[in-house]
Amino acid sequence: MGKKTNATLGSRAVLRTIEAGSSAMCVTCDEQVKFRAKVKMHQVVCNVYVSGKWDRVEHYHLECYEQAGQPYGAPAANVPTRVTTAA
Repeated sequence: MGKKTNATLGSRAVLRTIEAGSSAMCVTCDEQVKFRAKVKMHQVVCNVYVSGKWDRVEHYHLECYEQAGQPYGAPAANVPTRVTTAA
C-alpha cells in the first residue's frame, strides 16, 4: 500500500492533443474543443483543486488558455497515457 503524505495538492495544467470524439467545452470561449483531422490541435486540461481537494476539470483551447493568462501555470508537456514495451 502507498505511503500517506500530508502534501496539499494544487491546481495544475497539462497540454494534450485533441482526440477524435472530444466533447469538452472551453472555459474561456464556451466553444467545443473539437478534433480536426487535417490540423493537429492542442488543448489544455486542468485539474482544479480547492482548499487542497480536487474540485473539477477544466478544458481550454491552447490559445484561450494563453489569452486567459495561464490561470493554473504553464502547462506540462504532453505525456503518453499508455506505455507499451516489446516483450
